[in-house]
Amino acid sequence: MADFLESNGMIDAAREKWDYRGQRRPDFAKTPGPGQESVWDYPRPPRIIADSRRVEVRFGTRVIAATTRAVRVLETASPPTFYVPPEDVDIAALAPSGRRSLCEWKGEAIDFDLIDGPGSVAWCYPRVFPEFAGIAGWFAFYPSRLECFVADERARPQPGGYYGGWLTEEIVGPVKGEPGITG
Repeated sequence: MADFLESNGMIDAAREKWDYRGQRRPDFAKTPGPGQESVWDYPRPPRIIADSRRVEVRFGTRVIAATTRAVRVLETASPPTFYVPPEDVDIAALAPSGRRSLCEWKGEAIDFDLIDGPGSVAWCYPRVFPEFAGIAGWFAFYPSRLECFVADERARPQPGGYYGGWLTEEIVGPVKGEPGITG
């Protein structure tokens, strides 16, 4: 996968389109207060950070995932996306949707529908670029479609409908997906 796309320049072109890469915070970015993080300080390429707080994903009363072994992927302009190891996911509740996408940094993702639920709720990267081997096969969930919690705080969805970042009180933006916020 990666060799074909890189040889055609598609991946490099997508990676180069970003104006901000975490080295400097733009003037329009909010300044984080104590205990907060600015999405404009996150790097590009993204970074994987272990997070030992309890992460729980629910659909009504059904727990779809629960872990204290999640990782956050931090990338410029986006709230963190939490990835859960497959051992901590109720995989029987999910079914591959047949939809695929490509992230210029992480690799090829497949989407999952919730069986007897609201359709597409999760994704994972079975094929990753080498730098993201740490999340290969791990699951991420859309807080716009499921109830997603970090240390008992319910995460709000990243604006824009497409993205899967988790907004909590510790995150300041503005974030990608809000009107006027792009690369």
